[in-house]
Amino acid sequence: MSEEITYLELSEANSHKFYEVKVAGTQVTIRYGRIGDAGQSSSSNFPTPEKAVAEANKKINEKIKKGYERAVQGVRQKRAVTRRTAMFDAYADPAPARASSGSGRASTPAPSAVKRAPIIWNFDSGSCAFGVFVDENLCWVGNEAGSIFALNHDGSVNAKYKLPEGVKCIVADGDWLYAGCDDGNVYDLSGKAPRAAYRIADNVDIYWLDIYDGILAVSDENGRVTVINHEDESQWTKKSKSDRGWMVRCDEIGVYHGHRGGVTMYDWEDGTVIWHRDTPGDVLFGWQEETMVYACTSLRTVHAFTKKGEAGADCQCDGAVFSCATSPDGKLIFAGDINGAVYCFDETGKRLWKLATGCGQALSMQYFQEKLYIVTRNGSLACIDASEAAITAASQGTVPQAVAITAPKNIAATAVSTSVDTTSDTSTGVIVECYREGSELRVRVVSEGFERAWHCQFPKDVREEGARYVVDEVRESSRGGFYRVRGNIRKLVEG
Repeated sequence: MSEEITYLELSEANSHKFYEVKVAGTQVTIRYGRIGDAGQSSSSNFPTPEKAVAEANKKINEKIKKGYERAVQGVRQKRAVTRRTAMFDAYADPAPARASSGSGRASTPAPSAVKRAPIIWNFDSGSCAFGVFVDENLCWVGNEAGSIFALNHDGSVNAKYKLPEGVKCIVADGDWLYAGCDDGNVYDLSGKAPRAAYRIADNVDIYWLDIYDGILAVSDENGRVTVINHEDESQWTKKSKSDRGWMVRCDEIGVYHGHRGGVTMYDWEDGTVIWHRDTPGDVLFGWQEETMVYACTSLRTVHAFTKKGEAGADCQCDGAVFSCATSPDGKLIFAGDINGAVYCFDETGKRLWKLATGCGQALSMQYFQEKLYIVTRNGSLACIDASEAAITAASQGTVPQAVAITAPKNIAATAVSTSVDTTSDTSTGVIVECYREGSELRVRVVSEGFERAWHCQFPKDVREEGARYVVDEVRESSRGGFYRVRGNIRKLVEG
């Protein structure tokens, strides 16, 4: 039986996908996905070969209208993946020097002399973990196997998600929660299944990302910062003084980029440099609060800066600092080093305590309601009791018996979705429609009470020209000018 294969690719600034149609007799097989991956496939049978060919041509023409072009498979390669575990070797400090008397830095004790942190529970995610986010309801962890777990505050697993590749980070933007993935996509976790919200160009070797009010900022290996708008379109790219941009944080006034040359603040609109401050050592990661940014470095220090660029406290650790966080008011500053210790400092930089995690290096962390949540190189999400009473007891050698938790085998992982359910019910939710504007498919709100001229942030993978959808919620961005969809999406069909 002869086969006819048509292979198409779409390569734009932030979108690199393929679509393949194979006709074999009366069977049509569709295969699609990200360039360089095997993708997903489905097959359909038709009464005659002629009808199979007609259906295949219909699918091909639909994709060509969306900008796909005929291509040769294998010419374009899959994006390079940055495995951040390489940083462990780059910043290993097996024998850190002890500080001399009067240096202001506590001398480095032998590992056996460091008391254990008061861990309440410890969840084993199964692989090296970088992503963490905690709020009133759930504790989230994402690891390099592409697994994301949502746990209750007692450590029991509420849900599991599976992304195509490793999770770089989990970031919140108001009521939205996103996961940055090694496949170059940023996935929205606010619905019942993860959906691709942003696609980062293959030539950007992602190190870290942050999102504010629907606008994405990405830092990369080469020390560049790229800002991407709500329509997944690149706005500007700037090169900082050095490479390896491990830190990027953003707020309503700017983008804060940490790299091997220090910390640089950029203006949101056009990438103008607002200020730059050198740091001793490479900036590895960072944190921000309302008026401050914090940069942890390879030379054992967390540097605090006001958002005007003024130097604040320097917090001295005993090894390269992989992560940091603060209490909401900035009164307490936390850090995790390469030797598996966690620290707490006051706002002046005075060290209050140092304790061993017992479960590996803290690669990301967050403080929430007197608890310090850390994710570690060995895949742990650990909940540490950071209350004064618990820390005092731990400093004297008394800690609770940590509850060890593993992922239940009977919980199914929810995979990334590129399809939507259908509905004919318009009594709840907000109605939006997809329409063509030049070469682009846009989405606007058609329900009453919304600005018809504004675009709506909406997953590109499910946009279909002329289709209408019912979404759980639509909110105006804080800047104005566009809307954001939150929650589940259903395609509207006639009842």
